[in-house]
Amino acid sequence: MKTLYLDCFAGISGDMTIGALLDLGIDPAYLKAELAKLGLSDEYELSIEKKAKWGITGIDVHVHMTKEEDPHEHHSHHHHGHSHQAHVHEHPHTHEHGHEHTHESDHDHIHRLARGYGEIKQIIENSAISKGAKERAQKIFYAIAKAEAAVHGNPIEKVHFHEVGATDAIVDIVGTAILLDKLGVEKIICSPIHVGSGMAKAAHGIFGVPAPATALILKGKPFYQTEIKGELCTPTGAAIATAMADEFGPMP
Repeated sequence: MKTLYLDCFAGISGDMTIGALLDLGIDPAYLKAELAKLGLSDEYELSIEKKAKWGITGIDVHVHMTKEEDPHEHHSHHHHGHSHQAHVHEHPHTHEHGHEHTHESDHDHIHRLARGYGEIKQIIENSAISKGAKERAQKIFYAIAKAEAAVHGNPIEKVHFHEVGATDAIVDIVGTAILLDKLGVEKIICSPIHVGSGMAKAAHGIFGVPAPATALILKGKPFYQTEIKGELCTPTGAAIATAMADEFGPMP
């Protein structure tokens, strides 16, 4: 049986997962071609590069938005290797630059960044990616949508992903699903997850780590904190781990 072990000693996020799975020998061109089937290629660029950190090589993945971002929103998440996900976006109403937006551009901006859960489900369903990749992607997205709905007190169909960043969440989650399907993994076991500690920036302000959605997704699963500060496990990473893992525990 082909078993995949996720060792989350430094947490987990969508782009970290894609990098790790690509590093198992899948051609990045395959991933890019499959992701293109979603019809969102004009919204993002995927940068994939092999590099060394602390003398250990790995694959670094970044999703760069090409048209969705407000020019004033470039901040920490671009320099933040492990959690490049737009749920660290500032809310459009909380720019720190004393920069006034008209109501209209705020609304347009939210509209460009936001996609409802129903719409995301359709994008995945209507795409030409494999059945196995679709099933995995839908399962991961459901885990996030369910948690976000509970955090915000909304029904699940009302969840809008400006927070977990619609496009890059789609790329991270569907990309992970495509790679898992391609690897033909039959069983996934996950280590306890290191979530980090302290405070982190999210769409609506500063939250304790783990962020509310992350904590809900990880409920009942083994995770731990150390003195290391920062958000090591993102909602997307938590959803990948919990929706995909058949069990949690030590390496078999």
